[in-house]
Amino acid sequence: MSVLTEIAEATRSAHAAAAPATVAIGRHTRGAGVVIAPDRVVTSAHNLRDRTTQVTFADGTHAQAALVGSDPDHDIVVLEVSTGDIAPLPWSDTPVATGDPVFAVARASGGDRVTAGFVSGVGRAFRGPRGRRVKGAVEHTAPLARGSSGGPLVDAEGRLVGINTHRLGEGFYLALPADDDLRSRVDALVAGRHLSARRLGIVIVPGPRAARLRRRVGLPDVPGLLIRGVVDGSPAATAGLTEGDLLTEVDGTAVASVDDLWDALDAAGGSLSLTVLRGTEERTVTVTFAPADDASGEDGDAATTDSSDAPPAD
Repeated sequence: MSVLTEIAEATRSAHAAAAPATVAIGRHTRGAGVVIAPDRVVTSAHNLRDRTTQVTFADGTHAQAALVGSDPDHDIVVLEVSTGDIAPLPWSDTPVATGDPVFAVARASGGDRVTAGFVSGVGRAFRGPRGRRVKGAVEHTAPLARGSSGGPLVDAEGRLVGINTHRLGEGFYLALPADDDLRSRVDALVAGRHLSARRLGIVIVPGPRAARLRRRVGLPDVPGLLIRGVVDGSPAATAGLTEGDLLTEVDGTAVASVDDLWDALDAAGGSLSLTVLRGTEERTVTVTFAPADDASGEDGDAATTDSSDAPPAD
């Protein structure tokens, strides 16, 4: 059997297994999704414009789906919609590695689409809809047309190895890996939870812009993140942070970028020690997080966003 014949057979096998569980998201195929449990579809968070959206199934039928669980920091949501007798796509129990063949499935206006490629790298990162860095993504070469984000990346047996997110350009694409972390998050969303990463409740100006603003008012050029707003009732407000403070260290480690701050928040326990400059005076404050501020807690729309000026996922 020739290599091309083997690739063709693997592509057909992946398509036959995954296509029935692959759906289109939005009236104009804004994205794709996959049936992950009875009456549950997972897709990329950036595909949603509202709490409801149209879903188109493999047989061409349409249904209105409603948001049931969300994790916008990791760019995933779960929708509730009647899936009938469609079998949920099974998860792969083996993580993909560089060089593994993979297949991307999506649903275009004229029918379904499957493309083949290989894993070109692992451990990549991208920006979620809120600008937060999402780590651990799989880079692959299975072409994704517009409207493919949120659709499944599968192996030759049609088992889910990733959720496609967006195109990098030059023939490379990214997917969230179907690892234990994603599975636990999706399980929580299927159960109706809304996940949110921990937040201080501040709006910030990143390093280079912060330095320029401080120079304009005659303050020394010190690396850090300039606070330009504090949300009432937030952990930052409770700790006494205020507009104009320059955040320079978290738990004794310098923060030169928004990603440094987010990494510190992800690693934090119940509190953080922050070093700030108020004018030229250095102060140390302790920020305490209530259980509701924990990354595994419910979002409730009261969490606030640290601004990084980073572009959302496409």
